[in-house]
Amino acid sequence: MTDSDKRAHHDMGGLPAGPVDRSEHETVFWEKRIDAIMTLLTGKERRLLCVDELRRGIESLGPEAYDKLSYYERWIASIAGTLVEKSVLTQEEIDARIEELRANRDS
Repeated sequence: MTDSDKRAHHDMGGLPAGPVDRSEHETVFWEKRIDAIMTLLTGKERRLLCVDELRRGIESLGPEAYDKLSYYERWIASIAGTLVEKSVLTQEEIDARIEELRANRDS
């Protein structure tokens, strides 16, 4: 078994991965909102999530999802999955809210 066979998909350390885009980009509103949500969820008043759980959720994304999602989209997926695991939210509640937002956007 080679080292790359032992690695999880997200673990690219030391492997050729192409050039790294080092350009800065303006953080858009929804990215700032996700960062704020994480701050609220990890705050000492709530402690509904910790950074280790965020990382575990991101690292457990399948290769297709991990490659397709952006940095903060991975955060969203991890946060949602962890809150469902902890029974803070249900997947049905999340799905219903997404549909509500889509309907409002399209109207």
